[in-house]
Amino acid sequence: MSDGPTVAAVETPPLEALIDSFRTSRDTLERSILPYATSVDGRTFEFQSSLHGLTLQTGGYVVLDDGRQSRFGQVLDLTATTERASVANVPGLSSEVVIRLAYGHGIVLSADTGPFHQAHVRPASGEEATAWFAEQRPARAALEIGTMLLAPDVPATLDAGGFNRHTFMCGQSGSGKTYSLGLVLEQLLLHTDLRLVILDPNSDYVRLGDAKGDPTGQSEAAYGAAASGVQVWGRETEHPLRLMLPDLDHAAQAAVLGLDPLADREEYAALSMLVSGRREGTPVLGGLDDLLKAEQPGARDLGLRANNLGVLDWSVWSRGQGRSVTDAVLDDDIRCLVVDLGSLDTPQEQRVIAQATLSALWRHRHRRQPVLVVIDEAHNVCPREPADPMTRLAADTAALIAAEGRKFGLYLLVSTQRPQKVNEEVLTQCDNLLLMRMNSEADLGYLREVFSFVPGGMVYRATSFRQGESLAGGKFFPHAGFVRFGARQSHEGGADIPTDWAGLR
Repeated sequence: MSDGPTVAAVETPPLEALIDSFRTSRDTLERSILPYATSVDGRTFEFQSSLHGLTLQTGGYVVLDDGRQSRFGQVLDLTATTERASVANVPGLSSEVVIRLAYGHGIVLSADTGPFHQAHVRPASGEEATAWFAEQRPARAALEIGTMLLAPDVPATLDAGGFNRHTFMCGQSGSGKTYSLGLVLEQLLLHTDLRLVILDPNSDYVRLGDAKGDPTGQSEAAYGAAASGVQVWGRETEHPLRLMLPDLDHAAQAAVLGLDPLADREEYAALSMLVSGRREGTPVLGGLDDLLKAEQPGARDLGLRANNLGVLDWSVWSRGQGRSVTDAVLDDDIRCLVVDLGSLDTPQEQRVIAQATLSALWRHRHRRQPVLVVIDEAHNVCPREPADPMTRLAADTAALIAAEGRKFGLYLLVSTQRPQKVNEEVLTQCDNLLLMRMNSEADLGYLREVFSFVPGGMVYRATSFRQGESLAGGKFFPHAGFVRFGARQSHEGGADIPTDWAGLR
């Protein structure tokens, strides 16, 4: 007699068949994930999307449509993540499978219309992106610097009025920083009346006034007219880069000679007497013989000190002849002054001229004449840790301009490839950012902390930038975005040495 009904044994599929079934189920689930977004405040949103055929990108512009209304937004970060799902591969049995999907956050850029759920997300078209940017553009000059990296049909423009805030530009060697900064300066010359004073340590902008040839002649003529006010002051130019010792303030005069007002009180007093007692148009420090014969106490020691330091041989001393660079700094008829520090023989002379330029601007700040002060290679001109007294004075002056200069019309544009080496006060006072390729995670982390108004996910994309690509954010850009710089209208002053030596033999 039977003990009960007979149950047919369940056949278990072969292992390979089970694996194929899992893979098929996972693929089906991953492809079925819809690009939906949800917002609980109407201003920010989170979204999901399938990784298959993914068209969304960090920094990209999107349209969010919930069936009732369309909104314009931007993706701020996007990552691949995983979720677990249950699938039934064998009758009566279920198991978990890990599925992969895209997940991210974004910001709603159009008018706030309240929360929404399950809004379909798609990339914005070129027309939609162009329309939004046109709406944001203020009734001021727009400086066209190229195109939007993730919307190539859309011109990338900077709001000229935004340069009344300090600007920081950063990019490692080979990122296109020097070329791109030249393009920004060209646009300022073409479309604004803002005066420019450029500290140029590498002679990169000495040809800013030289327009490139153009087949039609139209752009060349337009830029040529705008650039006619560019003056280059260098060692061997039409305008010699010179100054006199009295053009420096007392602290800088002492720094030139390494004097301490207490430890070197006799020499310090002798220098003060020589400066105050000189006749108009005559040099304070003539030759060594003049100092050795001077009657003032300490003058002989001062002469020996100046001779030992080589100060008397510097080419920057005008020796009572011609104009001083500080006169040019304060000459409002010079639309753009390029101070060619790179043409000078010694770093000491470069530091003196840089300090004299910054100090003259600061001392005469009450003129309230708007000036954009461009400091290239800022990690050398105004470093975080100055290596000598003159550089310390320059860094302190730059910090004063950064902290207090805006109300007097003094605006900074500082450029570097080493952001953590720049004076912290200068860096933290910048409200505009142009970030080009940077491979250093430490540098990017530091910039993320300083420029907290720029989404972190966009900052870290700088490691993948190609030459000429940049992140722009701040007052001069409607919302942080990626741009591709266009072509310049002037010649580059500095360039790498050709690698003809590496040719095939």
